[in-house]
Amino acid sequence: MAATDLLFRPFDLGPLHMPNRIVMAPMTRSFSPGGVPTAQVAAYYRRRAEGGVGLIVSEGTGINRPASLNDPNVPRFWGTEELAAWKHVIDEVHAAGGLMAPQLWHVGSARNTQTDWKAPGPVDSPSGLSSPGKQFAEPMTDAAVADTIAAFGQAAADAKRLGFDAVELHGAHGYLIDQFFWAGTNQRTDRWGGSTLPERTRFAVEILKAVRAAVGPGYPVIIRLSQWKQQDFKARLAETPAEMAAWLEPMAAAGADIFHCSQRRFWEPEFDGSDLNFAGWAGKLTGRPTITVGSVGLSGEFVAAFRGEGSEPASLDGLIERLARDEFDLVAVGRALLQDPDWVEKIRAGRNDELMNFGREALATLY
Repeated sequence: MAATDLLFRPFDLGPLHMPNRIVMAPMTRSFSPGGVPTAQVAAYYRRRAEGGVGLIVSEGTGINRPASLNDPNVPRFWGTEELAAWKHVIDEVHAAGGLMAPQLWHVGSARNTQTDWKAPGPVDSPSGLSSPGKQFAEPMTDAAVADTIAAFGQAAADAKRLGFDAVELHGAHGYLIDQFFWAGTNQRTDRWGGSTLPERTRFAVEILKAVRAAVGPGYPVIIRLSQWKQQDFKARLAETPAEMAAWLEPMAAAGADIFHCSQRRFWEPEFDGSDLNFAGWAGKLTGRPTITVGSVGLSGEFVAAFRGEGSEPASLDGLIERLARDEFDLVAVGRALLQDPDWVEKIRAGRNDELMNFGREALATLY
């Protein structure tokens, strides 16, 4: 048996029956003019399903708030035309034998330096800060918080209605949910803030409760989390396992089935004294399945790709060793799949000589 065979064990969670342990990581693709996914977007995802991905997580897609997105060509997950387009996407993925979850997203006050476009509405953020000490907007009102929670729930209900196999919430990388977690951007003194991480987790908990109520029991709900922020790569929410448990356990109780644990490099240990990574600790502390992610199969990490740096194929031996000891359950692959829709099949068949380098030009195409 090849070591990589461990990646091709089935994984089951309720109605979700994955043929392997490989997840396509969510990657922003600005190819949906006016927020409506095109036929080319559907074909892009279908190719990954045909290539053998176990579960596709879509690019981030905006919920029904005026400023949930900061790019006019990133898709929305609300509106008649938009949802009809997403129906076409999931039908194409299913026709190819694939499984898919939309990633529901709200950017909050995170800035987009690649465009001058401004969203038509007030910016949502816990305290009006785009990063610590940088006032950008007014804090969200209680009504705005309630409407945002409801919008996540409605998007999840629509995902299930359209036939998606699971749903993921984007709670990482310094976007809205993460802005509530982070003391640097959440200075509120009401029930949505507080001096402790569990207090600042209430917003995510209420979103998860709304999502669970919308989709019912059994339907898989994933939440993506990170310690690092795009505003500060060295930021940390939980400095100890006890602090991490206090952060994650309320979300598990509220309805999170899977924790998608984002690191820039999956092999880096989360805490001193243990080589467990973020996903390893999340699974150990909550008993929930976890997804690891971060530079899987490539020599360079993804932030560097935006600076124009390429990457070469890298060994999966360290990943397989961790998977063999059940450190995590699933493995998310980003740039390698963006570059090559047949990456999974090449790994399965041992066609390592056919693996492709990743180049920044892949970010500018939809293939």
